Amino acid sequence: MCTAHKSKHKGEIPILDIIASVNQAVNDFVWGVPAMVCILGVGLYLSLRTRFLQIRKFPTAIRATLGRMFQKKTAQDGAMTPFQAVCTALAATVGTGNIAGVAGAIAIGGPGAVFWMWVSALLGMCTKFAEVTLAVHFRERNAQGDYVGGPMYYIKNGLNRRWYWLAVLYSVFGVFTVFGTGNATQVNTITASINTALSSYGLLPADAVTLCRWLIGVSIALILALVLLGGIKRIGRVTEKLVPFMALLYVMLALGVVALNLGRVPAVLGAIVTGAFQPMAVTGGVVGSFFTSMQKGVARGIFSNEAGLGTGSIAHACADTQEPVRQGLFGIFEVFADTIVICTLTALVILLSGVPVGYGQAAGAELTISGFVATYGNWVTIFTAVAMCCFAFSTIIGWGLYGARCVEFLFSSRAIAPFMVVYSLVAILGATADLGLLWSIAETFNGLMSIPNLIALFLLSGTLLRLVRGALDGSRAPRGRA
Repeated sequence: MCTAHKSKHKGEIPILDIIASVNQAVNDFVWGVPAMVCILGVGLYLSLRTRFLQIRKFPTAIRATLGRMFQKKTAQDGAMTPFQAVCTALAATVGTGNIAGVAGAIAIGGPGAVFWMWVSALLGMCTKFAEVTLAVHFRERNAQGDYVGGPMYYIKNGLNRRWYWLAVLYSVFGVFTVFGTGNATQVNTITASINTALSSYGLLPADAVTLCRWLIGVSIALILALVLLGGIKRIGRVTEKLVPFMALLYVMLALGVVALNLGRVPAVLGAIVTGAFQPMAVTGGVVGSFFTSMQKGVARGIFSNEAGLGTGSIAHACADTQEPVRQGLFGIFEVFADTIVICTLTALVILLSGVPVGYGQAAGAELTISGFVATYGNWVTIFTAVAMCCFAFSTIIGWGLYGARCVEFLFSSRAIAPFMVVYSLVAILGATADLGLLWSIAETFNGLMSIPNLIALFLLSGTLLRLVRGALDGSRAPRGRA
């Protein structure tokens, strides 16, 4: 009996090792060069077919989005205002990846990774535009009267029945993703930020760290349940206030770093451009691969703005609008705000502050925070902790909506409330447990979501072109199906 127990116990480690190895192999593919080429390729294909609409209509997208900030429009039942929709999408995309992920990309890929991040964003603007436009055009009303849409719905309603399995596959990948990428890892970041800020001022004794983690986890779970179970309108009201606040706070802190180091900006920009093609010249030979720099920059851009993954379109489909293309322009703004503005400012904070970058070694949020501290002093850790918490919590809310829509598509609307409860409780796990393999698996499933979505975007490019011609190159926008 004892021997059998020991054998069983010994067998557990190899199983975990096998899972980790398989996951790593799949992860290397979905976030590797072939996948990057596919995502950028679809973005370039859509850009060419729409005559680089993301550039031609960029001023319109900015005016339309920022103008909605000052409009007090009330959405109909079961919907958000268009601005609430874009804020909800931004809530999910603007997360800890903007702080930690950019730092990691620079450390491994050198400053040149920032240049390739810009390239991915430029093409990603058109990809996100296509996702949002198709999501609004092919959305439905569920049993409660709420708008539901996203990749699974434009696959279901835009392609014939033989492609239905693709929609199911996307939803399955989405359900596996939300608990890790969208929840547990974000809560873990919140917990670490609060503990670091409190410890730096001697306010958190070592023996109270565990208790603090539990209190944070339970508090987040309760707040999260309160928001998500309140339905689509409550989600919209929270995100339209939280997202502008957190973005403004972070942008102001980052612009302060840029202003105080203005003389170094030309040199840093030069290092970014030079490092994109000759990383050895900037990193002293530590990062010597052009492909490493490109891969890390592109992967970070895609992972941050989620263009190609289709997730943001789920939020945009909830918008109270009958003009798919107009809402699609909001998708352009979303990628611009996430990657061109926030990710770039993060990169500048690191490169302008003069903090040592351990090229070739993994790095995260601590590198970005050290850039702020080097400029402002230790007191800024309080503000960075607040920003990190806002970023992470907003991501949790956005992904909660995405997970609910995936669960609803697979089962029914009756599954939403149980999912929200479980999703909220996972926050406690994220605050108290060592995530390890969970994070890696969730990241893999996140990348797998791009495969069915990219296939659908390619097959529906003709439909997209007709919508664009009718709305922007014609007299009037074709209205959505819903």
